[in-house]
Amino acid sequence: MGKRSNFERIAADFYVTQWDAVVPLIPHLNGINAFAEPCCGDGALVRHLEAVGLRCVYFGDIRFGKDALAFDSYGEVDAIITNPPYTRELMHRLIDHFQKIAPTWLLLEFDWIATQQAKPFMRTCSDVVVIGRLRWFPETKNKGKESYAWCRFDGIERSGTLLHHCNNGGKP
Repeated sequence: MGKRSNFERIAADFYVTQWDAVVPLIPHLNGINAFAEPCCGDGALVRHLEAVGLRCVYFGDIRFGKDALAFDSYGEVDAIITNPPYTRELMHRLIDHFQKIAPTWLLLEFDWIATQQAKPFMRTCSDVVVIGRLRWFPETKNKGKESYAWCRFDGIERSGTLLHHCNNGGKP
């Protein structure tokens, strides 16, 4: 699934968002009450965010016939918050599309932000919350070999991005 492993990718990049991935994002969600989750998979991220008091106005997933790229609005939302597919061409299209609708928090591979392909998107990335490595499969004892971060895109071009490290040394 990653560049440092030989595991097969799960179809449609369906990796359940674990609670540990959400905890570092919570302090950065001030002013967000209602959100959309357009790549919801099994709904884990929706449940986690609702557990901390946010209200999900829209959730959908391509696996249920709801293509995130087919929607120009998700209703009255303060933000889009999702763990998108990591297939680059699709992920890039989603970033571009989502930030035209609402400020968007995406859970992404941290290394991606240092690539040439990320350069045009980083101009509209206001914040990066580094969360480190994640355990994608609760039944395993080890975390993965990739580091992750929440990236906020809002469609506003800027000259820099704020980098936030979580308070526990990057270990969710």
